[in-house]
Parts: sequence; C-alpha cells; structure tokens
Amino acid sequence: MVTASFAYGADPALTGIDFTVLPGQAVALIGPNGSGKSTLLKGILGLITRTSGTVEVLGQWPAPAGYIGYVPQTDQLDPHFPVSLEQVVMMGRYRSLGWWRMPTRADRRAVAEALETVSLGNRAKTRFGELSGGQQQRGLLARAVASAPRLLLLDEPFNGLDQVNRDALIETVKRLKTQGVAVLVSTHDLDLARAVCECVLLLNGAQVAFGPRDAVLTLANVQQAFGSVGVEMDEHTIVVPGHGGH
Repeated sequence: MVTASFAYGADPALTGIDFTVLPGQAVALIGPNGSGKSTLLKGILGLITRTSGTVEVLGQWPAPAGYIGYVPQTDQLDPHFPVSLEQVVMMGRYRSLGWWRMPTRADRRAVAEALETVSLGNRAKTRFGELSGGQQQRGLLARAVASAPRLLLLDEPFNGLDQVNRDALIETVKRLKTQGVAVLVSTHDLDLARAVCECVLLLNGAQVAFGPRDAVLTLANVQQAFGSVGVEMDEHTIVVPGHGGH
C-alpha cells in the first residue's frame, strides 16, 4: 500500500497510509477508537472508496477471489440459527464453490483442516449457538481460513475472550504464519501485538508510524497517536486518561 487514502462518500476517513505486510508476517494496527483501523481493513477489501494512492495484494488489484480472508469485529450470523459449526465454516468455501453446487471432497477436507487449525475439529457437528463466545470467534476464523487466503484481516479478534480462547487464537495465528499467510490484525492488545506481530502500524486518522514493533511502540509515538501527553504505556496496556486501558 503506497500513500493510500480512503473516504466514506465525500468525508475523508484515513490518509497517507504507506506500508507492506509480507507472506508469513503479521502487522498490528493500533490506535484509539475512530483512528481508522476498521476503515483500513474495509479499504483493503474494496468496501469503501480509495481516493488516492495504490493498494495491491500479491501485486494485483482488485485482489483475486479467495486471496483475502476477513473476520469482522461483529458478525451478522445469528448464533441461534440452527446450523452446525461445520456448516458455518463451509460458508468460507462458497466463493469457490458457488451457492448451488454441492461441496466436494476437497471442500470438506478444507473445512476439516480449517477446524483443526483453530483446534475445534472435535466440535464440527456441534450447533454453532451452543459454542462458547470464544469458540464461536475461533469458528469464524476457521470460516475465513477455509478459503485458503493469502492475506488474513482480523478486526479486534480478541475482544471479550477468556485466556483459554485468547491463547488458542494466538497459536492459530502463529500456525497460519508458518504456512505463509500474511496477517493484518486490528487490536488494542499489546500482549497480542508482541506475541504474533513483527511490525506495527500506528494510526490516528493518518499514519503516525510504521515499522518493527519495538521501534514503533515508543511512548512518544503512542502519545502522538492517542492525542494526549498524559498517555501511559507498559508491556501490556496503553492507558489514556479518563478512558482506562486499551
């Protein structure tokens, strides 16, 4: 991505974004609420208007079908809808399968492998609504993985998860990286950034800094991004006066 800017209609949303995520690498998007983290992910997906600059996925734009997997911050899937986890993950194959064809052996194998990747292979037949919130989140990640993406976009994937499911998701992201998947993850969680991300893109409506994790996550950069000299930071959290930890 080179000097890219995005807008919602006539309203500028994010400006001057210039970074690269390589195969097998993870980049953390960090910034205050409203800083443009979700906007950037939507821009990569082509869901909002790019007003300047260039965006490429493996040297191509738009990205070929199936190249990008996406786990949104909130999902529209009704947890009470009577479908199994396996059926939810199979939805990730629809782009290649089409809506009216029956799943092939290859599709079923891809779904089984995606469930194993997120350590839920033993819950394939379980009704989705009967899973815990953390297991549902891991199931949605499996749905994205089932399409065999080259780039995986995760929007605040760890919100509200207990430690068991956090650890499971961290291990999943690490495993995907070893398979050559590039990962872009929006997060407030410095533990996550340090556990799986080599680089950080710091945002506040524009690019504040991009580079190796420890070089970017300095107090001066974080104060610039969060707009307060009163910001404090330790190994785990960013504390904004009046807002608590991020």
